[in-house]
Amino acid sequence: MTKHELTLIPDRPAVVRRSRKASDAAQQKDLLTRLLAAGAPDAPSARMATRLLAQHGSVARVLSASDARLQSVPHMTEALIAYLRLAQEIAVDVARKRLDERAILSSWHQVMAYCRATMAHCDVEEVRVFFLNRKNHLIADERHSRGTVDHAPFYPREVIKRALELNACALIVVHNHPSGDPKPSTGDVALTKQLQQATIVMGLTLHDHLIITPNAEFSFRAEGLI
Repeated sequence: MTKHELTLIPDRPAVVRRSRKASDAAQQKDLLTRLLAAGAPDAPSARMATRLLAQHGSVARVLSASDARLQSVPHMTEALIAYLRLAQEIAVDVARKRLDERAILSSWHQVMAYCRATMAHCDVEEVRVFFLNRKNHLIADERHSRGTVDHAPFYPREVIKRALELNACALIVVHNHPSGDPKPSTGDVALTKQLQQATIVMGLTLHDHLIITPNAEFSFRAEGLI
């Protein structure tokens, strides 16, 4: 008999995933290091980037971090924090300009990109409302409320009132889940139903309610809840 040896084939997909993760982490560190170096040339930017990414996980979360948390890192100055805030504002402005160029419903990926830039990485819940005209172009994007790590107040009556003030014809509501889980709570579902009923009475259209996290989103309309 011929002796057969069992050859183990490496789990290539797992290797690829680990390789991509390491590559992404390296890119994140390089980007943040360069950003810090541009804002404060004399600071130990690489060491600061390592610590900030260990604390927050990504460049986007670093840019969304509170002043207090940023100040906990050695060599972080008020001027450097202001520089990071400017970088965040530029990223948000670029995403917003892309929304202004066309009807929102025809550029859904840009809506998601804008939502992620503005609120996906916040450490507390926020509710924003997009007010749209008859052609579904953006009239205004406004923060409705800001809350805690797992709750933000939402008032359908105030949303309707503001829509009428702006002569809006349609709405998109967006809020984030800092936990990373985009699944809606029972309260999210109930309030969305209230808002939908109110929009119907007032002749408005609720296009969607989106829940945003850094890596996922939940659409009430796509899931049949609107």
